[in-house]
Amino acid sequence: MDGERAKAITSVELLLDPATEAAVRAEWEALAAAGLSSLAGHEAPSNRPHVTLVTRSTGVPHPLVVDAPLPVPVELGAPLLFGDGDRRVLARAVVPSRALLELHAAVARAAGPGDDLPHQLPDRWMPHVTLARRLRVVDLPAALALVGPRIEGEGVALRRWDASTGTVAHVAP
Repeated sequence: MDGERAKAITSVELLLDPATEAAVRAEWEALAAAGLSSLAGHEAPSNRPHVTLVTRSTGVPHPLVVDAPLPVPVELGAPLLFGDGDRRVLARAVVPSRALLELHAAVARAAGPGDDLPHQLPDRWMPHVTLARRLRVVDLPAALALVGPRIEGEGVALRRWDASTGTVAHVAP
């Protein structure tokens, strides 16, 4: 994503229940304590564990009303890597249950057409929860050793993140 697009993005995110959020934050902290890249160091109030459902530079309607029930079960599974070169994004794969896929499709419908990232299109979506960005490949063995077993929880709320204003807003289910 180029710099201008990164500044203009709007996303809709699924927030996790308190216990699941705490488990992810514990992994962030373990990575940071080991001197590894981690989202623990990003202290903005908007920095919360989440599953991104839609990301666009063309914007997302506000207010956005999504016709889908919450909460939905969420299972965080095995570690997942994105990127290439000597740095990667380390994430937890999220098992795409029927309820989660239906929620994703409902958010995409409510948001309408836009310039979705390919890995967020309904037929290509790769749900995940990010643990670290710019993790050095040489640090992967140490980082992977700090990722615990699967985590079962719930997605409990939707929020809209506007990077251009740095604001978050509740999305009505």
